[in-house]
Formats: sequence, structure tokens, C-alpha cells
Amino acid sequence: MSYSVLREHSSRSIVSSNSPEIRKKMDWTPIVFGTFKVLVFGTGVFFAIKWHHDQGKKEKEMRAVLPALGKVAAIFMLSLLGLLLFTFVLGRKLGLDLPFP
Repeated sequence: MSYSVLREHSSRSIVSSNSPEIRKKMDWTPIVFGTFKVLVFGTGVFFAIKWHHDQGKKEKEMRAVLPALGKVAAIFMLSLLGLLLFTFVLGRKLGLDLPFP
């Protein structure tokens, strides 16, 4: 393929890419992509606000749960301490040598 044929071919493709038909098709592209962008960001903003609102509700619920959780933890620790003492007492009665560390 000679240089003149190649040059003529490339100039045709440039002219054909600037045709009015392609320009008409390209006119709606920013509108579609812009609409899509607004929808995606709008959805993201909605879920971000919803998430923060739900976190505020959880915090209020957590304030009510914390005292109950503290009571359960205290009861668990006391029962664990009682089980430990019971184990050492039972071990001594059975003649096992279980010194406190």
C-alpha cells in the first residue's frame, strides 16, 4: 500500500467520523451518562444518610443494653470465681495437691 493511498484512506475515516449522524448520536451521550451519574450518587447519598440514621438508633439501643450487659458480665465472673474455688476445695477434700499459683 503506497503512502498516497494510505493518506487518502485516513482522511476519509476522519471525514466520516465527523459526519452529522455520529454527532447526533454523540449529543445524547453526556445526557445519559450524566443521568446515570446523578442516579448512582443520589443512591449512594441516600444509603449513607440511612446508614448514619440507623447507627444513631443503634447507639440509643446500646445505651439501654450496656447496663444489662455489665450485670451479665459481673454474674459470669462471680460464677467463674465460685467454680474455681469449688474446684480447689473439692480437690483438697479428695487429697489432691492444688496450691494457689
